[in-house]
Amino acid sequence: MSHPHVAATVAGAEVAVADVDAREAELRDAVPAASLPRAGTSEGRQLRRWLTQLLVTERVIAAEAAAAGLTAEGVPTEEQVLPDNSARLEIGSVAAAALAKPLARAMFAHIAAAVDVTDVEVADYHARNPSRFATPSEVGNGWCTARLTTPPLDAVRPLIVEHLRGAARRRAFRLWLDARCAELVRLAPGYEHPGDPRQPDNTHRH
Repeated sequence: MSHPHVAATVAGAEVAVADVDAREAELRDAVPAASLPRAGTSEGRQLRRWLTQLLVTERVIAAEAAAAGLTAEGVPTEEQVLPDNSARLEIGSVAAAALAKPLARAMFAHIAAAVDVTDVEVADYHARNPSRFATPSEVGNGWCTARLTTPPLDAVRPLIVEHLRGAARRRAFRLWLDARCAELVRLAPGYEHPGDPRQPDNTHRH
């Protein structure tokens, strides 16, 4: 793939440079200029690489969802899939951005449906993090601290299950998505992954 107007292919279907241009223009219209790197700089090219990753990820998800017969009806909310910043960091910025779309969350639910946690995993987590879900209590001068008494496992089991199941499902989706993108996506020179050490703008400075 070396056509100057093609940024990538997904299962052989072209992703045009014009599509990257349009997505960048949309972002720059929506976000204050001071929050984004200037076009044409190393950081600006890295932004375009990130946007290319988002575009190809969206197309992989759309193709896989169509093959699985999925629709965007009755999907979990974005908050249910990514409840906090830790979850977004855990799954990665591209996947997190893709999950803003209902069809991506339908695919997430499809992949995650069979993922669960065992009683052993729950008990082990509680043993290693006994105060993780301790109820806060106020002590003098408005300060808050975790209650000194560790809650018994049965009292916090549902919270631990929700925490571990969410993390396991996000991990399963991330691994699935990485594998499908590795198989289906081909990137043109100049549109490599932002973290690819072979591309000239991936430099590490102190």
